[in-house]
Amino acid sequence: MEGFIVDVTAENAQQVLIDESMKRPVVVDVWAEWCEPCKQLMPVLEKIANEYAGQFLLAKLNADTEQALAGQLGVRSLPTVMVLKDGQPVDGFAGAQPEKQIREMLEKYLPKPWDLQLQQAQKLVGEGSLDEALPLLRQAYGDSGERADIAKQYAAVLLEKNRSKDAEEVLGKILLADQDADYQQLMAQLELKQQAADSPEIKALQQALAANPDDSESAYKLAVQLSQADRHEEALEILLGLLRKDMGFADGAAKQAYLDIVKALGAGDPVATTYQRKLMTLLF
Repeated sequence: MEGFIVDVTAENAQQVLIDESMKRPVVVDVWAEWCEPCKQLMPVLEKIANEYAGQFLLAKLNADTEQALAGQLGVRSLPTVMVLKDGQPVDGFAGAQPEKQIREMLEKYLPKPWDLQLQQAQKLVGEGSLDEALPLLRQAYGDSGERADIAKQYAAVLLEKNRSKDAEEVLGKILLADQDADYQQLMAQLELKQQAADSPEIKALQQALAANPDDSESAYKLAVQLSQADRHEEALEILLGLLRKDMGFADGAAKQAYLDIVKALGAGDPVATTYQRKLMTLLF
């Protein structure tokens, strides 16, 4: 059954109240035309149902036209609201209630926003869309209070994107109790990434810079190599140093590279935000 809101009748009661409640919570709103509190309550329930976009089904039951059904549900006064899960009533209330209390009751039976973000991100990862999955995982990780299972998925995508430093930070916060086989595997991956992080080009440019720290040309080339290896933060730090000395370095190519990396990281990325701020400070 598609949609968020449906009218319950004797004909579809089995499908709506039993079958559908096996898949997701069903909120039954028992109302009647003559009932004033019903008219206040229904728009609130409809608003919440539309907001949750199908996470639960709002089933509206007219007590006048469906008296037998209302009787079977044990309705004694109007409005009556019931929450059904797996074919059984698990919660509910009689009379109009404030929106805040209705939301608090429903939240107990509905997935949290970060669980939905995690599901969406997992789907994107499965499709190979890591760039789209990353902001969702970052948001879910933060909003869930850095929950361990989300942290591991977030770190896995960061590692795929060669963002070892960020992955290391996320993995470093996982508590001992959650350091399972998945965690050990991610730590091993991190170690391999860190060992393989320096290509011959990067090593040669790092050596040139160590020998001559004022060699801006080598610094610029190193930043480009690092950004191509998805080591964005290190690249931005080098470019920032060049821009501090000369905002127009390499005919503006250094500034353009800096802006391109920030843009590629995407809005809301903590590294992007930090380096956007640092550039603003330089410019103004």
